[in-house]
Amino acid sequence: MVSLSTLKTLIFTLGPLLLPRIISYFRTVRTKSLTSPVPIRPTPSTIIPSLNILFISTVLFLLSTLPHFSPPNIFTLTSSRILTPNDVLFTRLSLIHPNAALTPIDELLRPRLASLDARCLYLTYGPSVLAHCPFCNSDSPSSYLYYALPSLLLPHILHLFALGLATSGSISGKEGSRWRTTAVIVGTVLAAGDLYLLASYDFKANARAARAEDLVHFHWRMRTFRGIAIAIADVGLAGLLWAAATNRMFVVPPSVAERMEGAMRVLESVRGRLGAVGIVRNVVVRDEGLRRKGEVYWKREGQVMAEVMDEREVVEGISGALGSGRVQVATIEEEARKYAEGIVGGIDGIGVLGAETR
Repeated sequence: MVSLSTLKTLIFTLGPLLLPRIISYFRTVRTKSLTSPVPIRPTPSTIIPSLNILFISTVLFLLSTLPHFSPPNIFTLTSSRILTPNDVLFTRLSLIHPNAALTPIDELLRPRLASLDARCLYLTYGPSVLAHCPFCNSDSPSSYLYYALPSLLLPHILHLFALGLATSGSISGKEGSRWRTTAVIVGTVLAAGDLYLLASYDFKANARAARAEDLVHFHWRMRTFRGIAIAIADVGLAGLLWAAATNRMFVVPPSVAERMEGAMRVLESVRGRLGAVGIVRNVVVRDEGLRRKGEVYWKREGQVMAEVMDEREVVEGISGALGSGRVQVATIEEEARKYAEGIVGGIDGIGVLGAETR
């Protein structure tokens, strides 16, 4: 197994090279997201169930690292060395239990912990494997690995199931399904890494431990690391889901078909409103009372605007603006001409198109 000193060397060697690149990558992604035409939006309701699933998974795997949910460790409970005689070891253990009685699993372990290799295997694979494996023996250490595989892979299978639910299209929609491959890869890498660490660990490393403090409780340590690593992976995936779904990072611009569909919806809405305005206008024109009120309103409006334009302050303001050149009358007239031609030209184009279709 890779030693702690080797890991430290790799971290101090590769860290200064990789860390700036990682920071630069996230800054680039963040900048693209901020300059993207797609606006930041609130958390969509479609990914809330996925976030809840990942939260529950994180909490459960963190709870699994607590000592209360871990199997008891004989050497930790009795503060014994690896070479402590078997009778002394289990006598100390019995004094810890109520009524000085051993548990059923302790009775199974008592004859199997007689040798040094068996005790090293106990610290590597845990009490359940050593107590219940029917075909394992110290002469074939790999047999313990084969028996431990189901219990080793079970939490990773459950984790992959949770990741599959969280990134399912039926639960999280397209916001979550785009991360399905990434989630499966992360879960598989965690399982493969866990299996590699157990398979490559030298179970005889504890044979050289002279004191109880020098013992490496590999099985219990790996339970803790496993739960923390899976929880970190779940938190990271939840962060990716949230950032991508709210368009804060990893923004995917809408496709041409989606943009056209959105534009068509807007045009249909505008067309409906224009139709409603036309209906109201038609009703006003056809009704004599409403038509008379409309005529009175516009006549009164003309009188009011004429009175306003005849006021001295307005006349002086218009004269000053025209005289100083702040208002270009020719430019305004040209823009009005183009605007009117655009409207009339659009109507003429519609008429020509209708005539051609007929």
